[in-house]
Amino acid sequence: MMIEMKDVHKAFGANKVLLGVDFELKDATVHALMGENGAGKSTLMKILSGVHTYDQGSIIRDGTEVKYSNLKDAEKAGIVFIHQELNIWPELTVLENLFIGNEHTKFGLLDNKLMRRKAEAVFERLKFNINLNRRAGDCSVGQQQMIEIAKALMMDTKVLIMDEPTAALTDREIDVLFDIIRSLKESGVSIVYISHRMEEISKISDEITVLRDGRSVLYSRTEETNYNEIVRAMVGRDLNDQFPERSHDLSDDVVLTVRQLENKAHPVRDINFDLHRGEILGFAGLMGAGRTEVMRTLFGADPGTKEIEVEGKRVKIDKPSDAIGHGFGFITENRKSEGLILDFSLVDNMTMPSMQSFSKGGFMKQKDEDDFSDLMIRRMNIKSEKQSIVGDLSGGNQQKVVIGKWIGSQPKILILDEPTRGIDVGAKREIYHLINELTERGVSILLISSEMPEVIGLSDRVAVMQEGRLRGILDKSRINQENIMTLATGGQLDE
Repeated sequence: MMIEMKDVHKAFGANKVLLGVDFELKDATVHALMGENGAGKSTLMKILSGVHTYDQGSIIRDGTEVKYSNLKDAEKAGIVFIHQELNIWPELTVLENLFIGNEHTKFGLLDNKLMRRKAEAVFERLKFNINLNRRAGDCSVGQQQMIEIAKALMMDTKVLIMDEPTAALTDREIDVLFDIIRSLKESGVSIVYISHRMEEISKISDEITVLRDGRSVLYSRTEETNYNEIVRAMVGRDLNDQFPERSHDLSDDVVLTVRQLENKAHPVRDINFDLHRGEILGFAGLMGAGRTEVMRTLFGADPGTKEIEVEGKRVKIDKPSDAIGHGFGFITENRKSEGLILDFSLVDNMTMPSMQSFSKGGFMKQKDEDDFSDLMIRRMNIKSEKQSIVGDLSGGNQQKVVIGKWIGSQPKILILDEPTRGIDVGAKREIYHLINELTERGVSILLISSEMPEVIGLSDRVAVMQEGRLRGILDKSRINQENIMTLATGGQLDE
């Protein structure tokens, strides 16, 4: 299928998102669509897939102008969109999620055997093992991502749009996904690949289009461009080194001691570590290794047992409010359901953990709230007004709001679970420098990231997990991809 989008304009009220975008998707190609958060990538693809209608322009499919009025129309035409914010029904099983709206019946009854066979076949193709009877809401974000990919593969897909498909996947799962993408391309499927990960683009894409401020500013064959040219097109300037230099020496001042941590719902047990003042302690491991479960248990979000000392004093954390009271902040991997109230404004979300500092005598100090929100909007480079509804923001800008709100609570210990998921290269660098500044002020960081360069580039030490156990903690001199993957896959390091 050949798709041409010409001079596409789109505005939401006074907010002009697309200002004349041209985009061309050739038959059986992987076309990378890149740009900073708020550049218009997702909006353009939502227009192609029938979620939004455009104000001006045209869409031409195989030489004929078309206009899809809704998602179902686009799907019938073979255009399937896997959104960055996953479309998962948490109370339903994995199998039910795969076939919702497309159930197979026999004699008027659900044909569960046929649906199960089809589901098993597609997951076998994905080389991904999951219990089809499991409640989808109990699956990790990475597992939910694979469910969405499997659902798309079950349709007669001619154009597959993937918005940050690897954000929650491990390197091994990314390799499997890339094999699937290459297989789809060979079978004639065209793929739009939205990502901020430069290393992925060079591996998987044939062509690249870059958007900036609602306009298409670069088109190129992937092999004919390079990292610096793409970054310049995205941000309108050159970027220097991605990760800030750290001069941090490991302090003797231990701010957090964790002993015998065990998560009651997941096979995470016997977790022991110390966190020093101003340190970034990275947590690495394959998906399902238990990194997130450790942090949720520590924060009191999941039931479990543990012995905790904060600044040398034994504390009890049974629920998140206990953790917050002892100086913890937690940026979760799932911003949509756990990090934000989507119907609230940006300023309300940003100031929520710090409400006590913005109130006096039971009344909110509006000026202090506004001043703080203005500061964080500038500091995080959030492209929105402070009274905007958070649910209307781009995924990357939503992530920045989550980070900003916890910074405002002035935590001693900040847990960052996939802090740059869905964030563009320019914004990532800003956040990396912000994390570095926090540690210089004495904030201690627990960092989880599925991006190996991020863990290596930011961490002072790296704790590596495998199948619910902490396999070892690497000091700065031993942090490299080979050592991390050796421990993460059950191997032993040479002394």
